[in-house]
Amino acid sequence: MKTVAIITTFVLAGILTAFYLGFSPGETTRILEYDDEQEGLEEQLVIRFSHVAAENTPKGMAARDFANRIQAKTNNEIKVEIYSNGELYQDQNEWEAVTNGNVEMIAPATSKLSTRFPNWQVLDLPYAFKGYDAVQDAYEGKIGQALLDDLKGTNVKGLGFWYNGFKQFTNNKHPIRLPSDMDQLHFRVMPGPVIKSQFEALNASTSELSFNKTYRNLEVGFVDGQENTISNIYSKKFYKKQAYMTLSNHAYLGYAVVIHEDFWEKLSKSQQVSFEEAMEETTNWVRRHSIEINDAHIREIKRSSDIELDVLTTEEVKRWRDVFKPVYNEAEQEISNNIIEELEGIQSNYSHQ
Repeated sequence: MKTVAIITTFVLAGILTAFYLGFSPGETTRILEYDDEQEGLEEQLVIRFSHVAAENTPKGMAARDFANRIQAKTNNEIKVEIYSNGELYQDQNEWEAVTNGNVEMIAPATSKLSTRFPNWQVLDLPYAFKGYDAVQDAYEGKIGQALLDDLKGTNVKGLGFWYNGFKQFTNNKHPIRLPSDMDQLHFRVMPGPVIKSQFEALNASTSELSFNKTYRNLEVGFVDGQENTISNIYSKKFYKKQAYMTLSNHAYLGYAVVIHEDFWEKLSKSQQVSFEEAMEETTNWVRRHSIEINDAHIREIKRSSDIELDVLTTEEVKRWRDVFKPVYNEAEQEISNNIIEELEGIQSNYSHQ
């Protein structure tokens, strides 16, 4: 009996020691402490949004604006993680990334879809739009809807279009005012049949280079020039490696905002509604602010650099339009007649501008 009592005493002592050392009141309190920042995180959906532009561009700012709106509208049920400047994927492989579900959202330049979907070439046609209102009519009207419908069956859902601005030419050889000034120049371009055809009509050669490798190729002189919006020319500092800029407004650069279809289908109906509301609000925001951003950036370029700026006259623009007529003839063989007719209607509506 004495032995049993001694063993029992040791067992009880061990239990009490384990309780006080391993399960102290302070530890228990710490485990049960409420942390409101963790609330709902197990159910939170994370969207990886990859794009190649800088944060201070229309696309970069629109991505941030959208992220804030959707997180607020869903009470933190959906969080958007933004990867800018090609941090995750460059423009050559971002489409494959979103179709495979490696990211949930991208916003590529519309021209990058024209190699896969011929109707998208309509947005690259030179001098297709006379002003910002005409672009809006295309993006948010029948043309835009037809182009988004082309994406069906690709495991990617088109959400809409975001705005940037009209493209300008820069180069390091000489001023460009007439189509003949492009002769024998070598330009960095985005992929796209219409863009290629445009430079062929100007007797200029091209290289399709990643957006985030363009600065380096300008710096070493592999290419003579490039075409882009003012905001992209400014944010990527292309103007620092170029001597001449032509404010040509020869084509419009905007973005298709798309999401992985399987991810979209996982969202509840209320989440999808919030998504669409946030998308519409951000689209309205970037349509207005993209103009202001590009205007602010051209003022800064003028203030901080010696680049020569040339503005085309009405007569000079007419000569460019004439040179680009074969580009239209070629593209119209691949673009739906309904879309071409819709574009012609928009052009007619704004012919007075």
